[in-house]
Amino acid sequence: MTAPVFVVEHIDAGSGGQYALEGPEGRHAVSVKRLRPGEDVVLTDGAGRWAECVVLAAEGKDRLVVRLDTVSEEPEPTPRITVVQALPKGDRGEVAVETMTEVGVDAIVPWTASRCITQWKGERGLKALGKWRATAREAGKQSRRVRFPEVTDAASSKQVAALLAKADFAAVLHESGTEPLATAELPADGEIVLVVGPEGGVSPEELALFAEAGARPYVLGPTVLRTSTAGTAAAALLLGRTGRWS
Repeated sequence: MTAPVFVVEHIDAGSGGQYALEGPEGRHAVSVKRLRPGEDVVLTDGAGRWAECVVLAAEGKDRLVVRLDTVSEEPEPTPRITVVQALPKGDRGEVAVETMTEVGVDAIVPWTASRCITQWKGERGLKALGKWRATAREAGKQSRRVRFPEVTDAASSKQVAALLAKADFAAVLHESGTEPLATAELPADGEIVLVVGPEGGVSPEELALFAEAGARPYVLGPTVLRTSTAGTAAAALLLGRTGRWS
């Protein structure tokens, strides 16, 4: 898929119908991308429904009229890959969300690990969560996805353990692991949940809690990655091994 992607709330018209893209998305299409009649675009609701379109007219500075040539529904991928991402410092959280979205992660769970320096509390936490979600949306568009990753509310360690207990494959990236993630036996479908710890590492108490939930520690390789890049590297490995990149 190479045509630029724009997000709409609903795609109600069937094939052959027309749609007017307005507001911020319309402004970006007309004033930034400078799309003209005859060019191809894709509209999506970000939840798997999408339409291949042809531009009919650009009106003013923020209205693009398109014809919907085909309307499709992308099935949910399997196995589903969820990354539990401990809160990094500064803007590294948005970097992690952006790159994980680009490679194809299906869900991202912000985790308030005990050794996180960053803590999401009150309005500051809501603002940070909003940034993660906005980053996932924009990265989904940039990478031409039509099903954007879900960014959940921040989770405690107990909530992460509950998520791991339901997974078909649960892993924690940790130096105590004796098996490489590259050789782990993976399910053909269902849900894979991967935990990425903070800069200070996953605490012994958290490791024990996650082990009780059925998660095992794994290593990626001989080097140590930052928390903001480990999830992306591991997800790429899993996507290749499960055949989702084939």
